[in-house]
Order: sequence, then C-alpha cells, then structure tokens
Amino acid sequence: MSMTVGEFALAFIAAMGIPGAITGFIVWRFQRKIEKRDSEREQAAAEQEKAREDLQILHTQGTLAAITLAKATARAVERIPDAHCNGDMHAALDYAEGVERKIRDFLQTQGVKAVVK
Repeated sequence: MSMTVGEFALAFIAAMGIPGAITGFIVWRFQRKIEKRDSEREQAAAEQEKAREDLQILHTQGTLAAITLAKATARAVERIPDAHCNGDMHAALDYAEGVERKIRDFLQTQGVKAVVK
C-alpha cells in the first residue's frame, strides 16, 4: 500500500482532528457542568442572603415591638395611683425612647444611602 505525501498529510490531519474534537467536546461538557453548578450556587447564595435580610427585618420589628410594649406598660404603671414609680421607671422609659429613636434614625439613614447608591 503506497500513499502519496498529500494523502498522508490528509490522513494525518484527519487523525489529529478526531481526538481534538473529542477532547474539545469533553472539555465543553465539563465547562457546562461547572457553569451550571456555579449558577445554582449563586442562586442559593442569593436566596440565603434574602432570608438573612428578612430575618434582620423581623429582629428589628421585634425589638421595636418590645420597646413599644415596654413604653406602654411603663406609662400604664405611671397612671396607677398606688404604684409608686421611682426614678428607675422614668430612666428606663427615657432609655427605651432613646434606643427606639436611634434604631429609627439608623434605618432611615440606611434607607437614604440605599436609594442614593
């Protein structure tokens, strides 16, 4: 069997192209799997971040609700004639109002920063 130089070159190029195509296909499949996994991880991370934000909102709402309840209780106790409130009750009420104001100011500042950003 004799081959010319042109036939040999053509056979050589074909032989080199087939393994390269197979290797390229395998690499392409791996790349697709990696991209899919990365996409799923990014989606899971986004969902986790959203859940963390929701939890933080609930914590803040719970804190503000507790402060509001404490203030209402303190004011109700102040109105009872036989409940001799001392300075601690008034100081605690002032402290609760100050903390509530700080929380609301902080949230307002963060809201403005988020809008301007």
